[in-house]
Amino acid sequence: MKRLILTLFSLLFILIFGSCAKESLISEVTSPKGTNTINFFLSEQGEPMYTIIHENQMVIDTSTMGFEFKDQESLKSGLELLNITKTVEDEIWEMPWGEQKKVRNHYQGMIVSLKESKTPNRKLNIHFKAYDDGVAFRYEFLEQEGHDSITIMEEHTEFQLTGDHTAWWIPGDWDIYEQLYNTTKVSEIDAISKRDHPNLAATYIPENAVNTPVTMRSDSGLHLSFHEANLTDYSGMTLKVDNEALKLTSDLVHSDRLGYAVKTSLPAVTPWRTIQIADRAGDLIESRLIENLNEPNKLGDISWFSPMKYVGIWWEMHLGLSTWDLEATQAGGMTIDGGDVKHGASTENTKRYIDFAAANGFGGVLVEGWNTGWNYWIGFEDREGVFDFITPYSDYDLGEISEYAKNKGVEIIMHHETSAAPRTYEKQMDAAYKLMQENGMHSVKSGYVGKIIPKGEYHHGQWMVNHYRKALEKAAEYEVAVNAHEPIKPTGLRRHLPNTISAEGLRGQEFNAWATDGGNPPEHLPIVAFTRMLAGPIDFTPGVFEIALLQKPDNQINTTLAQQLALYVVIYSPIQMACDLPENYAGRPALQFIRDVGVDWEQSKVLNGEVGDFVTIAREERKSGNWFVGGITDENAREMTIDFDFLPEGKIFKAALYRDGVDAHYRSNPQALQIEQLEIKKGDSKTIKLAPGGGFAISLIAK
Repeated sequence: MKRLILTLFSLLFILIFGSCAKESLISEVTSPKGTNTINFFLSEQGEPMYTIIHENQMVIDTSTMGFEFKDQESLKSGLELLNITKTVEDEIWEMPWGEQKKVRNHYQGMIVSLKESKTPNRKLNIHFKAYDDGVAFRYEFLEQEGHDSITIMEEHTEFQLTGDHTAWWIPGDWDIYEQLYNTTKVSEIDAISKRDHPNLAATYIPENAVNTPVTMRSDSGLHLSFHEANLTDYSGMTLKVDNEALKLTSDLVHSDRLGYAVKTSLPAVTPWRTIQIADRAGDLIESRLIENLNEPNKLGDISWFSPMKYVGIWWEMHLGLSTWDLEATQAGGMTIDGGDVKHGASTENTKRYIDFAAANGFGGVLVEGWNTGWNYWIGFEDREGVFDFITPYSDYDLGEISEYAKNKGVEIIMHHETSAAPRTYEKQMDAAYKLMQENGMHSVKSGYVGKIIPKGEYHHGQWMVNHYRKALEKAAEYEVAVNAHEPIKPTGLRRHLPNTISAEGLRGQEFNAWATDGGNPPEHLPIVAFTRMLAGPIDFTPGVFEIALLQKPDNQINTTLAQQLALYVVIYSPIQMACDLPENYAGRPALQFIRDVGVDWEQSKVLNGEVGDFVTIAREERKSGNWFVGGITDENAREMTIDFDFLPEGKIFKAALYRDGVDAHYRSNPQALQIEQLEIKKGDSKTIKLAPGGGFAISLIAK
C-alpha cells in the first residue's frame, strides 16, 4: 500500500477589511487515470459546491451541500476555506469470499477543511475520493465547544443532473425495497403513485423520492448509479426528485418517534455519497467502489463460514402445501384442494430435505417455521414477545435434526423471523446465537416482516440501521453469518464485517408464487443486475423447475427454465438456494448445472449487457479454475455470440451448455430446454439464441 499526503494549502482564506465579500476558492481532484474529476468551490455566500466531470463531459453540474439541525443554525453557507489536503492511495485487499478474490483500492483524494465565518465557528471537513469507476464524498463533523452531539433534521446534498436521463428506480419507501422497478425519464419519476400496493406488508413513501442504488443512462450512453457506502450510525438516504430542475437531493429517513433523522456524538462522519460512472453498463457490475469505501476486515479469519448452495423448507409454504404455523395445522380448517395443510418444519420433513441436500452435494438446509410464535406474527399490532428463538415446536426435534445433518455432511441454516419487533430479538440474541453455535450452525436467515415496533420507527431509519449492525456484531461473536431479509440496503459493509453474507432488499422469487399483479415481469432481473446488485449480494432464491406452479393456477414464474439456471451466475450471492421442492428436481438433467455451479469466485467478467434488457456474466470458481457463464434476457428474444477469450491459454474445457429449446417461451413453453456437450478453449465463440424471458447457462470444467 502506498499513501501520500500533501498539504497544498494551509489557512487559505482572504479577509477583506471593511467588506463581507469573499473570493470564490476552487480546488479539484482527479482519478488516477484522469477519468473522473471532482471540482470543489465556495460561492460568494460561502456555500460549499461541487461539480463532477467524466472524460471532459460534465455529469454533475453545480450542486450545493448543507445540513439542517435541531437546536442549532443550519450549516449550508457562511463557510470559509481553512485548508485542502490531497491524498493518494493504492492498495490490494482480498475478499474472504466474493465476486473476485483480489480488489484494487486506488484513488486520489482531497479533504476540504471549512470553518464557519461567524460564531460559533463550527468546523466541517468534506472528504472527496476520485476513482476511475466513480466518485465519492462524505462529511466529517468536528468537535464543537458546548456540544457533545448533533441532531440532524435533514441533509441537503444535491446532485444536479445535466440531462433528462433514463432512470431505473423504485420509490423512496422508508420501510421496504420490494417494489417493482420503473423505467422512465427523470422528469417522469412519480414515486407518490406507488404508495398503494396490496402485496406489501409495510410501506411508507412520504416524498417523490427514489431509493438507492438508482441507475441512469444519458442520451450519450453514459451510465450513472447513485448510492451510499459505509452506512454506519446514520439514517438511510433516499433521493428526492425535482422533475423540472432534473435534480436529486438527499432525503433522510426520519424517526417519527424521536422527531429527527440522525443523532450522533461528536466527532462524527456521514456515509459516503457515491456515484458509479461507466461508459459500458457492465462496468457498473464489475465496480468495487462501494466495498472500497468501507473499512478493512475487522473479523480476521472467518473460515467457519463456507459459501454454499442450499435447499429449504420455504417454497412449499409459498405454494400453500404447508404452513409455518403448527398451531394452525393442529386446529384444522386449513386445506388446499380439499386436503389438510401440514406443518412444514417437522422432524420427518426436515430429514427429507437433508437427504436431498446430501445426495446432491448441497451444503445446507434452511428450515423456516421451526420455532414457536408463528400463530401471532401477522395481523397483530402488538407483536412484542411473540417469537421465541430457542424453543422449537413440538414436532421439531432440534437436537436430533442437528445430529442427523452433521452425519450427512449438511449444515442446518437457522431462521429468525422477528416480525419487525427488534427489541424482542435483541433480548434473545445471545441465547439464540449460542444455541446455533452449540448445534454447529454458522448461518442465519433473519426476517423483519411488518411495521417496525416501536411505532414511529422505519426499517431504513437510524435506529434500525444500528439494530442491523448490532445483530451482525453479536452474531460474529458466536461465529454466525447473517443473511437479512427486509433489511437495510447493503452499503459495502461486507468488507468490514464479512459475516454479512447476503440480503434480500428487493422483490424476490416468492412474489411469483403469490403476488396478485402477475409476479415479477421478465425485465425485472435484467434491471436488478444493474441496480440492486450494485449494492451487494442478493438472496434471490433461484432454481424453480416447476415453472407453471401447479398449486397456484393464477401465478407463474415469468422466466424459462434455462434462465432459472443462468441466475446462479448472474445474480451473485455466496449462498445460493435451489428453492424448488425436492420432488420437482427428480429425474431432471438440468439439476446437474446446479450441482456443478460455483458460489465463490476468483474473478468475474461482464461479457455484455444493457440495463433492463439483457446481461451475460462469466465467473471463475476459486481453487478449481472452472468457469461458469450465465446470460438472461427480458421479454424479447435475442441472439448472442459469446467469445471465450476470458479463458486461460492452453487449457481445454469440457463444457455443458443449457439453453432454451427451439420453441421456448416464458409464458407458453417455459420448460423447453436443450443440453449440449462441447469442448471449448480460449479463442472459441458460440452463438446462442435466447427465448423471450429466456437465458442460458454454461459450465466449463477444466480437463
